[in-house]
Amino acid sequence: MSEPSLVVFVMVIALGYVYAFVGGFTDAANAIATSVGSRVLTPRAAVLMAGVFNLLGGLTGTAVALTIAEGIIEPALLSLTTVVAALAGAMSWSLLTYRFGIPVSETHGLIGGLVGSALATAGTEGVKWEGLTEVIVAIGASPAIGFIGGIGLISIVYWLFHRARRGRVMPWFRHLQRASAAYMAFSHGRNDAQKPMGVLALGLALYFGHEPSVPIWVVVSAATVAAFGTAYGGWRIIRTLGMRVTDLDPVQGFAAEVSGATVIQLASQVGIPISTTHAITSSILGVGASRRLSAVRWGVTIHIFTSWLLTVPVTVGLGALYLVALRAVLPG
Repeated sequence: MSEPSLVVFVMVIALGYVYAFVGGFTDAANAIATSVGSRVLTPRAAVLMAGVFNLLGGLTGTAVALTIAEGIIEPALLSLTTVVAALAGAMSWSLLTYRFGIPVSETHGLIGGLVGSALATAGTEGVKWEGLTEVIVAIGASPAIGFIGGIGLISIVYWLFHRARRGRVMPWFRHLQRASAAYMAFSHGRNDAQKPMGVLALGLALYFGHEPSVPIWVVVSAATVAAFGTAYGGWRIIRTLGMRVTDLDPVQGFAAEVSGATVIQLASQVGIPISTTHAITSSILGVGASRRLSAVRWGVTIHIFTSWLLTVPVTVGLGALYLVALRAVLPG
């Protein structure tokens, strides 16, 4: 393998921060869509709150970052160009789906891009298949857990408060949903903000020739950039999740956010990068379906599910294609 190029290294670092920002604004809806949809928070207050708590969540650890850096691919067999291709593939799909207001998984996109570019760089030896299998199982299970959790939690809430008058309960749940939105934003930061940290750690390891690690300056800077991206706001996706999937009141929004955020917290605790988009979307669907199946707008939901199924194969292909194209023009 040729000596790493400074030009390509700078590209990796720059794209790593661009990815953090893009992930922040396309995933902003994960934390705030239900609060905006139930009108508990104004859009401006919601994105500012989400930015702050995403930053705090991103500063809590590096387990997910290390999984991205070395848990699913073989760093010793890859190059900096591999990382550039992976990021380009992931962001191309993310921005395309954002254009149509479709919430897709940044996690799936990044993993697909990494796997595709790793395969194009080193063949099947470039992928750690056992680690990849564990991650795929976890991110595949998170929508089911979020859906069941949403149904279960809203059922418990309705049972506890079924005798209470709506006019007395609703003001309390408006306050509770503000807290659950902060919990969701914090959880999002704890998992999603660590993904660009992992990319940056991988780039540093490849350039300087050491084992992947996450320096504190990477933690702080990546979390900060992701928070700025979140504060910028992903308005198209906010409308889709908060208003088009199902109608939400503060009680239902609270249940959806607590359910989705708890799934993300459990995954973050063991260092598994799951899809925060899938966790909160499936929780919203569970809450909506608990009332009646017709409360969910299944036409919108089918479009979302289709994009989820396409994300991994499309980004694997894009990662490989970008790698082939970049090899022709970039050193290292």
